[in-house]
Amino acid sequence: MQTYFLTTLRLLFISLVSVTCSATVVSCAVAQTEQPSILNKQKQLDSQTFWDNRDWDWYQDHIPFFECPDADITTTYYYRWELLTKHLTYASPNTGYTFTEFIDRPFWSGAYGAISCPAGHQLYEARWLRQPRVARDYLRYYFRTPGAQPRNYSTWLADSAWALHLVHPDREFIVDLLPDLVKNYEGWEARHFAPSVGLFWQTGHDDGMEFNINSRQTKDILRGAPSYRPSFNAYMWADAIAIANIAKLSGDDDLAETFEEKAAKLKSKMQELLWDKKRKFFFPAYRDNEEADGHRIAALSRTYESGKYAGDMHGRELIGYVPWQFNMLDNDKGFEVAWAKLITRDAFKAEFGPTTVERHDPMFLLKDSCCWWSGQSWPYATAQTLKALANVLRADQPDSVKLPVKLPVKLPVKAAVKAADYVELLQTFAKSHRKEGRPYLAEALHPDTGSFKGHDGYNHSEHYFHSSFCDLVITGLVGIQEQPGELLVIDPLAPATWDYFALDDLPYHGRSVSVVWDREGDRYSFGPGLHVTIDGKQVATSRELQRIMVPFADGEPNENSGDNADQVRINYAVNNDGDYFPRVSASYVSPGTSLAKINDGNYWYHKDPPNRWTSTRSSNSEDWIEVDLGAKRKIDTLKLYFLDDTEQIVAPQSVNIETWDNAEWKPLGDAGRSLAPIVGHRPSVLTFPETGVERFRVTLKHADPGRSGLTEIEAWGSGSLPFTPSPPPTGNLAFNRGDNEFPKATASYSDRFGGKPMSAIDGKIIYLPTPMNRWTSYESTNEVDWLDIDFGKAVTMGRVELHIYDDRGGVQAPTEIQLQSFEDDDWKDIADQQAVPAKPVGGTMNTIKFPKVTTTKLRILFTNKDKARSGVTEVEVWED
Repeated sequence: MQTYFLTTLRLLFISLVSVTCSATVVSCAVAQTEQPSILNKQKQLDSQTFWDNRDWDWYQDHIPFFECPDADITTTYYYRWELLTKHLTYASPNTGYTFTEFIDRPFWSGAYGAISCPAGHQLYEARWLRQPRVARDYLRYYFRTPGAQPRNYSTWLADSAWALHLVHPDREFIVDLLPDLVKNYEGWEARHFAPSVGLFWQTGHDDGMEFNINSRQTKDILRGAPSYRPSFNAYMWADAIAIANIAKLSGDDDLAETFEEKAAKLKSKMQELLWDKKRKFFFPAYRDNEEADGHRIAALSRTYESGKYAGDMHGRELIGYVPWQFNMLDNDKGFEVAWAKLITRDAFKAEFGPTTVERHDPMFLLKDSCCWWSGQSWPYATAQTLKALANVLRADQPDSVKLPVKLPVKLPVKAAVKAADYVELLQTFAKSHRKEGRPYLAEALHPDTGSFKGHDGYNHSEHYFHSSFCDLVITGLVGIQEQPGELLVIDPLAPATWDYFALDDLPYHGRSVSVVWDREGDRYSFGPGLHVTIDGKQVATSRELQRIMVPFADGEPNENSGDNADQVRINYAVNNDGDYFPRVSASYVSPGTSLAKINDGNYWYHKDPPNRWTSTRSSNSEDWIEVDLGAKRKIDTLKLYFLDDTEQIVAPQSVNIETWDNAEWKPLGDAGRSLAPIVGHRPSVLTFPETGVERFRVTLKHADPGRSGLTEIEAWGSGSLPFTPSPPPTGNLAFNRGDNEFPKATASYSDRFGGKPMSAIDGKIIYLPTPMNRWTSYESTNEVDWLDIDFGKAVTMGRVELHIYDDRGGVQAPTEIQLQSFEDDDWKDIADQQAVPAKPVGGTMNTIKFPKVTTTKLRILFTNKDKARSGVTEVEVWED
């Protein structure tokens, strides 16, 4: 049925070509001549001055390029692609790529620092990368990686999977994912669906909206007010529709019918119960009776229908627009009147808005602290509102042809908004991405001043990835309307008064699409009007800036995602799982930096927050870093991401790369091969014929008087999945995988957040905040804390390796470490202890050697640094 309708529509629009090229809807095939690249990519990159990541090759290979007359929109467009690279994480060979939300990894995040709350935004953004592997890996991550948390927060994963498929079609991938998507939906149903009401409930906190106006009317102002929320129910409706679409693609009509029915009932109930006819808006309805401060709220009452503010005509929040984000609503019920509030300064409109709550709400509140969804402008919600606004501007579809996916037409007369409102809000959103004049983004900002004060700060939300922007430019401003099948629909919301805009080299259905508007015809060599090219060939044009529909045939799949491929690209150096191998060591580690940062799958270059190893204060003219893979791996590419702060840390003068061959270090590759370029802020790359490498060493000759530093090392080669890391060597006397009584670890004090002594001897070395695998004495009142290891028998030891945890806050490297052995029923200092480094350093291995002693117990004494306390992620004890 789907193919029949698409073919019919395709023929219908082809027939328009011979009739006119000036109608509102046109499809004008022209001579297919080869066209040069429309935008000079390097020139576009050079025109921006904010770059932290200057990996020009990556941008040119992965992103669609864009320009328009609005400098703020253009700059923010490129900044958002750079921001994506700060959060892009090569998690592990088996998981592949994921994203973080915070630039670092808070302890409450899932495996590898991912948080499900912004995943829908992140996937909508990442689907426009030329290679679909990143988005496909990230989708699989939530269902097939231990420690992922797909239902910790509301999100729209199934809808995002379908949205990715509409850009990079891959039936095999998405059908394979279908059982996971169904299971995830059923997981939400089991925990959050109320059959008696017919809606899903969620707390504001887990909907991503802490301290919202509904929770603040309960006893638990942070997590309170379980409610039937328009946002969460819209997500679940969108996921149900997506699952139905994927089920049809798989041939499972019964499953498709089941989820279509779920979606229909959910839509009906939400429109019935959450729409307030008086206030003409969608509101959350409380799940339970609530009471706080002597005021009672009735179950199923909407915001301000009961409680302290009963009868107040406000209570509107931006989440009332979320149903339009997914084209959920009936178009004949008059809901569009709600949009008048978006463009009214007495409601949501603000200089750096929109506000999340209307201005004159009795609970409207602006605070210089996180995380109050009571007035501030939240990029998360702004992105949703823009997506919804674009949809309401294209709210109707032709009655003559019904498709599984809507083909919207122009603005219905009844709507309260127009295309100019979309452009204005996008411009506001773009200029909101600034701090001290430079591109930046944090969790929330003041809607009147644009200040992020109180909503960012060290290790909080710097360059925060919890919204979309590039997707809004591509689908809204330029107007790419993703479709399955044989039609390319372009419906720009950009103003015809603009002299130009161009979106160049956009990946779509295995082809490269470019769209340009040239009002006068003197900028892009196509002549005046709107022009479309596919794979460099001009295929359509319109003298007016209006909707174009182009018959379209899919190209070859862009890239195999690696699920079942015999060979995939693997970064063998990464280690986020705490395995013994790959193992990194160095001749010197500067205090406050961490070797673990250079193989954590993330890279960025700025100093605060740091993601780096440096050799600051090293007295050596050159320093080395060694990576031990534990077994020979087939490597053909090394990438070194050098720092350059133009101060103490600069790119090295020269680099020597060697591999371990039996008993000596030998140069890697031919003598004529070189690492290029040796500069900071972009990868220095060495390629060579595939070589079996077990250990490699990078020696950096410092550019005096500065010292060298790295944010990441990658070692790429081909391999097969699943990947098994090399096992640890035998002989660690402290190791206990958890199934033996001994060795056993105890401590003078253990933190209350899950830091357990036994985590220090479980074989996992994880210096990062998550996953939590460490012992710490955080909040101890002792000046000196100890960690004991009881071997359960007499052992002979001569070396202890301490992997010190340091979060640069409440847990830091101790000022001194002392080892004691248990002899004659007493603890005695071990003689002649030789520590390397001499003073304890966090984020790396500290080795203490001593003449062999025989004992049944080892005590490690940590002299705490100032008010901070000590911690280790692992202790290894060796005989020699």
